[in-house]
Amino acid sequence: MRIDTRWAGGDAERVRTYAAELVALSPDVILAAGGPSVGPLQQATRAVPIVFAIVTDPVGAGYVENLARPGGNTTGFMNLEYGISGKWLELIKQIAPRVTRVAVLRDSALASGIGQLGALQGAAPSVGVEVTPLGVRGTGEIERGITEFARGSNDGLIVTGSALAFVNRDLIVALAARHKLPAVYWDRTPVTGGGLISYGADLVDQCRRAAAYVDRILKGEKPSDLPVQAPTKYELVINLKTARALGLEVPPILLARADEVIE
Repeated sequence: MRIDTRWAGGDAERVRTYAAELVALSPDVILAAGGPSVGPLQQATRAVPIVFAIVTDPVGAGYVENLARPGGNTTGFMNLEYGISGKWLELIKQIAPRVTRVAVLRDSALASGIGQLGALQGAAPSVGVEVTPLGVRGTGEIERGITEFARGSNDGLIVTGSALAFVNRDLIVALAARHKLPAVYWDRTPVTGGGLISYGADLVDQCRRAAAYVDRILKGEKPSDLPVQAPTKYELVINLKTARALGLEVPPILLARADEVIE
């Protein structure tokens, strides 16, 4: 087996270039990690099978016709169901009860972000917070948006998943610390780097499951016959050092539920 790898680092132009390069190699199957890679790959080929992992809304983004019968040459694994959005709001109120305003940092270029934001806004009244969307497209907008929002009091932050957020995770964690913002992240990676708390799909598990689909396609099955699957494994990660720096006391019930506690 030969494996050719490309890493675009969240750069849209590089994604398009690498998509064309990989298709030109005539592979038997392509694995796409993250939503921004899928569209350019589909534009480059409708013949080579594509298996994706870590994609939020493949139907809304137009990658597949529906979840049960994807159609075309693409299938894979979602990393999020919109219902998790309410869980993020609950977590931020549990760990920081005084929070009344929450900024939602999202990549405004992602079609899936609209539905996710709607789910957050729908859940906000029951939790007792006001949701403010921060749609960003680059590093400068991230810094300006968080800095401007944090001028208020009793503020919190929810960081939704995207290649943009992943590449800029250290900056986002630093800004949250600078402005004393309790922040909930979509993935464990920012929390291991100093973020407060995360709840989301186990992304390593996503890729393991995607490998099984690659295997099935190499053995003759068609992507159009393999249903898109939702996450089956979630993880809660809490950084106690960051909580102490923010003057927060993590409720024992939350600690007991955590899959990992960083001290």
